Amino acid sequence: MAIRPVSRSLFRPKQGIDQSFLHENRKIIEQIDRRGVLRGSLSLGALTLLGGCEVSENAQLQTVLRAVSDWNDRAQAFIFRPDHLAPTYAEAQVVRPPRFNAHYDIEEVTPVDGATWKLELVGLIKDKRPWTVEQLYQLPEQEMIIKHICVEGWDYIGQWSGVSLRTFLERIGADLTAKYIAFRCADDYTESLDMPTALHPQTILATRYAREPITDPFGFPLRLRTATKLGFKNPKWITAMEVTNTFPFTYWSERGFNWFSGI
Repeated sequence: MAIRPVSRSLFRPKQGIDQSFLHENRKIIEQIDRRGVLRGSLSLGALTLLGGCEVSENAQLQTVLRAVSDWNDRAQAFIFRPDHLAPTYAEAQVVRPPRFNAHYDIEEVTPVDGATWKLELVGLIKDKRPWTVEQLYQLPEQEMIIKHICVEGWDYIGQWSGVSLRTFLERIGADLTAKYIAFRCADDYTESLDMPTALHPQTILATRYAREPITDPFGFPLRLRTATKLGFKNPKWITAMEVTNTFPFTYWSERGFNWFSGI
């Protein structure tokens, strides 16, 4: 059983870019600020200005956007250092409570029933038995105080605790040579990671914030926390996890955001 996608195309295989199209539209591509591309900061708005129209209404710009986004993903993956640690901070700097972030308002959060919640496991995993909240709480915890950086430009320092994702993947017999980890959430949000990021020492399945169980607005009972990605790459209210070699399109990658979104 595969994780049910938000849309029919969400987990379709990633398609290659037509090189002939890129050659024909070289002038458009050359107008893109190369420093912005290297920083992964190219926006939909920038491409809209290039074409003088809405991106959603221009198939040419959509294809160019996908080409640049794919290039960004490959460049960021190339420079990623799997053992390089992000900065950590003092406990006195921790923001309480954490800042809410989602593609909807906090008033729209639907609480998860911890008594019936289970983490479903699918894909390239030997032991696919689901996990309960209590089972997760019994696992060895790793704590880290890191900065959450949002693509919108704000940030905060948070104190997160939970099991190392690498430790969890080893425990369930996941194929660590697979390419991706895909997540599905109680609110139908989807996100995914490359395997090197999933195995990074600062990537955890978080169950606590400031040493207390994560509360409803912030992802109860389980959310991802990784120090090497932008905020939207950290899904909340996780209900299913899949290990796969098929590229899993996600909520934001379908909307033009760079998929890798980290260093």
